[in-house]
Amino acid sequence: MRWAQLGLAATICLLGVQMLAAQAVQSADAGKDNASPATAVQAHDDSYVIGVDDVLSISVWKEPDISRTLPVRSDGKISLPLAGEVQAAGQTPHQLELALVGKLRNYIAEPEVAVIVSEMKSQKFNILGEVNKPGTYPLTNGATVLDAIALAGGFRDFAKQKSVYVLRRDASGGESRIPFNYKDVIQGKHADQNVKLLSHDTIVVP
Repeated sequence: MRWAQLGLAATICLLGVQMLAAQAVQSADAGKDNASPATAVQAHDDSYVIGVDDVLSISVWKEPDISRTLPVRSDGKISLPLAGEVQAAGQTPHQLELALVGKLRNYIAEPEVAVIVSEMKSQKFNILGEVNKPGTYPLTNGATVLDAIALAGGFRDFAKQKSVYVLRRDASGGESRIPFNYKDVIQGKHADQNVKLLSHDTIVVP
């Protein structure tokens, strides 16, 4: 009889543990359902400024008919249901989120919006002159003059490798010229000439 009572007590204890575990799982699942997806989206780099041709992934919580992925038009705007046309170019992702929230608040109570730049197509640089593949290329984060030359297939036979330069626009609309001596840089001299490229830089190889 004593062993039977002990066995019954153990069974009851085990059932209690299982019930508590099931309740914990249910609570966790409910928390996931009620959580805003804006907190689950990977944090964006808010120093990035959106430009024409960038592709944006816009998520509006609990509004799948509004959420969508779309490019920034040539006029710098996007069009979203209920929000209408909104200026995107020149804004950071966070600034665009705030603008969309302001527009959607007229139709949705406490809208939550996440904007992610899924394709950075507005960031480009040019490389011209005596390289094997001159043209316009997408600018990846941290790309330098050396990276650009490699991307363009290297120099042609008669390229003046000591006289390469970068044309860069300034805020006033003017241009500055940054010299780049390829032979010095690859020998470890004047490493500061191997600058990180900015959007719309033009590398000229005479």
